Amino acid sequence: MFEKLAKIKYLPNNFEVIQDGDYVICSISGKKIPLKNLTYWNVEEQEAYYSFVEAAHKREKK
Repeated sequence: MFEKLAKIKYLPNNFEVIQDGDYVICSISGKKIPLKNLTYWNVEEQEAYYSFVEAAHKREKK
């Protein structure tokens, strides 16, 4: 399932796949996120988050 890391451009309501792949890496936990499950990201930081927990953690650190 997790064969190739994708390169993504995160947009406000969507994301664009720059280089094909199966997953991205959560910037907080380091967990692999399948593209089909990618729901949380930060456009300004261009980072993906595994879940709302990691996204909230990042928000609290600011």
